[in-house]
Amino acid sequence: MRLELLRDPNAAERWCAEQRAAGKTLGFVPTMGALHDGHLSLVRRAVAENDLACVSVFVNPLQFDEASDLESYPRDLEGDARLLEGVGCAMAFTGALAEFFPGRLDAAGALEPESWVDPGPGAAGLEGACRTGHFEGVATIVQRLFELVGPTRAYFGQKDFQQTLVVRELARRAGEPEVVVCPTAREDHGLARSSRNERLSPEVRRRAACLARGLSAAAEAWQSGERRLDVLEALLRAPLQIDGVELEYAAVRDARAWTEGPPAEPLGRPVAVVAARFGDVRLIDNHELDQPAPLAAGPSRVP
Repeated sequence: MRLELLRDPNAAERWCAEQRAAGKTLGFVPTMGALHDGHLSLVRRAVAENDLACVSVFVNPLQFDEASDLESYPRDLEGDARLLEGVGCAMAFTGALAEFFPGRLDAAGALEPESWVDPGPGAAGLEGACRTGHFEGVATIVQRLFELVGPTRAYFGQKDFQQTLVVRELARRAGEPEVVVCPTAREDHGLARSSRNERLSPEVRRRAACLARGLSAAAEAWQSGERRLDVLEALLRAPLQIDGVELEYAAVRDARAWTEGPPAEPLGRPVAVVAARFGDVRLIDNHELDQPAPLAAGPSRVP
């Protein structure tokens, strides 16, 4: 299928409306570009489960709490378009913030306060505490994208665990779309695939696999019968205590009852979550502890 690349959100909205009017189901994958195999696995699933798949490519300034991170985020729209066409995506679109929110920016280019969206309880603690305003920015752009596309199903990767909680809450409030959360794609040594990985040297990239080792240690302990929160968190942290790793958090939460701080025990659906900096690159990862450990299961392969 030939990809239609649109550079105006209004044109994308019209395209999607035409497809829905024709009775087509739409699978939607929102991205910030710099696509890798993890993104493409989401698109492949959207293609397989819907009549048509479309993708947004937009580096959303609303969700960056560090200007340097926004400026250094990789951008390659033409390269992304080639990859998307290769996996059967029907349409991809981009645009500027003012085009996504026409008439809603002030003279300084900031989004008006009344247009920001409450991200809900999934934003509490951890990522929400470390990145002020991040989830408000995620919720605001995702809700706008849902309005533009009107998808049947929207696909997100589990690597951004709290983001999936925020997105599910948005969909619950609106009554649509169906949110499909797909497993984290991993490199051969277990590191979760991320556009930010491209900024790591080979040596640092290998060192960053300590995140997966910590997640695996906690998962293996849980599956062996360990239920003490403090022990699980100690096992999660231990592989991360090495030179060159600036740990921001390593914690276990209950995905069924998300809390800002430590969850009540016993845990119903335990998930281990980590965030660390490797030089100027910040990486996050997570794993549900009742699932096979990331390293024990081997790397996630994209079909």
